[in-house]
Amino acid sequence: MSAQPADPKANEFAAQARRGFWLKHLTRWHWISAAVSMIGMVLFSFTGITLNHTADIDASPSSVQKSAVLPAPLLQSLPAKPDGTKAPLPEDVRAWAAEKIGTRLPASADAEWSEEEIYLPLPRPGGDAWLSIDRLSGDVSYERTDRGWIAWANDLHKGRNTGKAWAWFIDIFAVAALLFSITGLVLLQMHARRRPSTWPLVGFGLLVPMLIIILFIH
Repeated sequence: MSAQPADPKANEFAAQARRGFWLKHLTRWHWISAAVSMIGMVLFSFTGITLNHTADIDASPSSVQKSAVLPAPLLQSLPAKPDGTKAPLPEDVRAWAAEKIGTRLPASADAEWSEEEIYLPLPRPGGDAWLSIDRLSGDVSYERTDRGWIAWANDLHKGRNTGKAWAWFIDIFAVAALLFSITGLVLLQMHARRRPSTWPLVGFGLLVPMLIIILFIH
């Protein structure tokens, strides 16, 4: 028996069903990834502009300096460590600093220990800070520098001194942005027949940065 010829209408219906399936799921993941990454895209786009014009944006750093004297019992309780040792400050010293100086010292922040001084760097987005303890006199010095909210936002963009939580956010945002871009590209391909300008615009978006890199970046 000869095989029955395929029904063109059935094949067309199956193709439309497959297209509808992928269109539905791609659209769903496209808008979900857009919703997840939208705020991040706004932030990183804005800070991309501010980073590109750092020299044109006036910044007036402000500094705060504080001093105190570590109580004798706490000073005497500080352990002796070899010069060059890096280790966090004891919990009771951190609690005293929070009360007397008004700054929270992270439990995981390593201080630099020596016989004469304990120096704790406290880098932060948009500024810097440090605390030192004189091991002989107990004098405590603290200084915090703030370079403004634009510097703060720029450091968020770079992930500079932002901690693990922000690093995880950047990774999750990057995955969502990739998903948004990839699903968008596939959706463009699915609609390209009815939109002739699709691929010329995509090619233009690829060509412009490539030409700039080739011609102007050496």
